[in-house]
Amino acid sequence: MARKLPSIDVALVGFGWTAAMLAQEFTDAGLNVLALERGVWRDTPTDFAPTFIQDELRYYFRHELFQEASRETLTFRNNGGETALPMRHLGSFLPATGVGGAGIHWNGQTWRFLPTDFVAKSHNEQRYGKLAEGMTVQDWGVTYDELEPYYDRFEYLCGISGKAGNLNGTKQPGGNPFEGPRKRDFPNPPMDMTYAPMLFAKAAQETGHAPFPCPSANMSRAYTNPLGVQLGPCTYCGFCEKYACGNYSKASPQTTILPVLMRKPNFELRTQCEVLKVNLDNTGKKATGITYVDAQGEEWEQPADLVILCAFALHNVRLMLLSGLGQPYDPETNTGVVGRNYAYQITSAVDVFFDDKLTNTFIGAGSLGMGIDEYNGDNFDHTGLGFIGGGYIALWTTNGRPIETHPVPEGTPKWGSKWKKAVVDNYLKQCSISTHGAVMSHRGNYLDLDPFYRDVHGRPLVRMTFDFTDNEHRMSDYLTDRAAEIARAMQPREIKVSRRKGSYSIVPYQTTHNTGGAIMGDDPKTSAVNRYLQSWQAHNVFVMGACAFPQNPGYNPTGTVGALTYWAADAIRNQYLKSPGPLVQA
Repeated sequence: MARKLPSIDVALVGFGWTAAMLAQEFTDAGLNVLALERGVWRDTPTDFAPTFIQDELRYYFRHELFQEASRETLTFRNNGGETALPMRHLGSFLPATGVGGAGIHWNGQTWRFLPTDFVAKSHNEQRYGKLAEGMTVQDWGVTYDELEPYYDRFEYLCGISGKAGNLNGTKQPGGNPFEGPRKRDFPNPPMDMTYAPMLFAKAAQETGHAPFPCPSANMSRAYTNPLGVQLGPCTYCGFCEKYACGNYSKASPQTTILPVLMRKPNFELRTQCEVLKVNLDNTGKKATGITYVDAQGEEWEQPADLVILCAFALHNVRLMLLSGLGQPYDPETNTGVVGRNYAYQITSAVDVFFDDKLTNTFIGAGSLGMGIDEYNGDNFDHTGLGFIGGGYIALWTTNGRPIETHPVPEGTPKWGSKWKKAVVDNYLKQCSISTHGAVMSHRGNYLDLDPFYRDVHGRPLVRMTFDFTDNEHRMSDYLTDRAAEIARAMQPREIKVSRRKGSYSIVPYQTTHNTGGAIMGDDPKTSAVNRYLQSWQAHNVFVMGACAFPQNPGYNPTGTVGALTYWAADAIRNQYLKSPGPLVQA
């Protein structure tokens, strides 16, 4: 039996970006806050020193920062007619574990979603007519204009480097002309571009596009954020994605919030504590706290006035299902809300090879790149194309890490002396254009609990049922064709086009941009949380993160996760705490 602890004001489940931001907000409001993290403590000087953090074997191939599949994993299938099998090794995405979560190993690519992304259903139906059969796209229940101040707060917390393209409705030369209006420019100027992104920008301009420096959480200069925490300029070492930053030059919870938060007497962090369930009262309409197990295997009951789920998207959904928070989604009847509208990202690439240009992609950073946005969201006319949604096209110079990076032209053998020679001949003379596309939610793509497989605590694993639909394939092909046009304009020796083909595979790494399953909206029949990320069922439970996205737009999710977190925190501080109860009437 779990041992009961004294009650606290706020219990946060997980301790990455969203929990760190909320803990800072709520402790400032005078609340006693406890965060429970299943992983270990990690900080920059102890765990991320430059003397060892740039270790490809340890961090890239052996997944030092990520969830151990032997302790917790998920099962996967492409459709309901297949038997789901457990993911024995991490592949397509990499859930983090430990203090800081995915905020440690991300690249730092920080976008604002387009204004039309938040009204995807109503906007597309008004412009193009009824959505395709089986598509379950929804409006978010919140608008870009409402979130704009909170985007701004997150960008200034992180010191985002970039160039505004739309200041208060006035287009700005050199920025993204398609972005929603912003009240002020980025806190830092864009990163210094290396040769390959400049070649892309020149070719993009020549083919009629408007290239711009992609927004980056890698610092272009020394920066002090609003909390007084200092970050250093990026050294372009090329070890961002799947690595921590030992130079204090990539925004993370450790480099933006924790130096202030960890000193507060009304904040407590308990590591190596895994939350088993959210406890509900006998009405099921209010949480009484959580039950968790510590590193010694002892169970504890932690009462709390507020319970906020801040774990990875898949884990939040699973915990809701295990706790009876919301009706589980049923794809047969298209009813229920928890597990509904799981979505992912769809990507492709065009590799570019030169004879006469030294690109040297070893000089890189996670968000070092030039992009175009003409084909994102509804920035272009979709009439007759057979799909909705879109994505950005960019040339990122994220890395040239020697064990991981060996791009070779089409037709090169996969091993042997000819392969080795091709790697040597092309390593310094290549670059890659990538597409990053949206995935629209679909009735057959969802999360539920697996009926057969269990974790180390005996709880059902989460089961993912997912595949790309015709909408995603058509959209990705369209983006890939546009990327290939720009690649040819760069006047290379040759290009290699890698399209997204066939069913989705969970084996090769793609992105960690999992969304949906606990989606927000204005109708409790089709959403798990309301516009403030508050559970429709239990008013003192809030659910953070990308699991709230009703579908996945064409951008990386972290900027919007940050904006939604500040949006929800503001509602909790200024509305809920004054009068606890539903913030939106069902």
